Amino acid sequence: MYLAIEGVIGVGKTTLARLLQPAFNAGTLLEVFDENPFLSDFYADRARYAFQTQIFFLLSRYHQQRRTVAALLEVHEHLIADYTFEKDALFAQINLQGDELDMYYKVHEALAEKIIPPDLVLYLRADTDVLMQRIAQRDRPYERNIERSYIAQLGEAYDVFFSGRQPRRSPVLWIDTNDLDYVRRPDHLTWIENRVRQTLKLPPFQAELPLPLMEQGRGTPG
Repeated sequence: MYLAIEGVIGVGKTTLARLLQPAFNAGTLLEVFDENPFLSDFYADRARYAFQTQIFFLLSRYHQQRRTVAALLEVHEHLIADYTFEKDALFAQINLQGDELDMYYKVHEALAEKIIPPDLVLYLRADTDVLMQRIAQRDRPYERNIERSYIAQLGEAYDVFFSGRQPRRSPVLWIDTNDLDYVRRPDHLTWIENRVRQTLKLPPFQAELPLPLMEQGRGTPG
């Protein structure tokens, strides 16, 4: 099984990948984003630094996936990644335009043919207010200038991207995380694990496992 977890900035992709790793005895592939030298400048001035930021991410993600996915799948029966290669194009269509976007698409299309697609994409979604709260809680310095309107725009784009309106190389499982707290609630984590197993027909799984009732208050996955 090759599972990739997707969602808007701050939704809790990396946290969930790490939490699911023991349950599946899986290898993990985590996105390297701190090395992008344009990221902080991009959040401060998106129009000026968008192309440099997108091209750096595109090439970085391509090289990481080409080097490691096949190798990890040879060592581990299961692999969990906290991003997909294809989502990079989603950010590009928001941040780029004109000749820059056309050039980006040509490069992305050529590279995507060489990428191994996941067996399942787990799409974590959350409302904008919830995402902004989670971003503030983790308090990464380069994210402090993220505008709420940008997160809202990304959320809408992600919903459309994973809505099934266009052909996909991998099936998509939607999980609404607004009221989930899989960090502090083991039953919530078990529920997500079972949904993945059920979708991929990986034993053991329960055919019908209801979502546990939340305790008072809204869940905030990391």
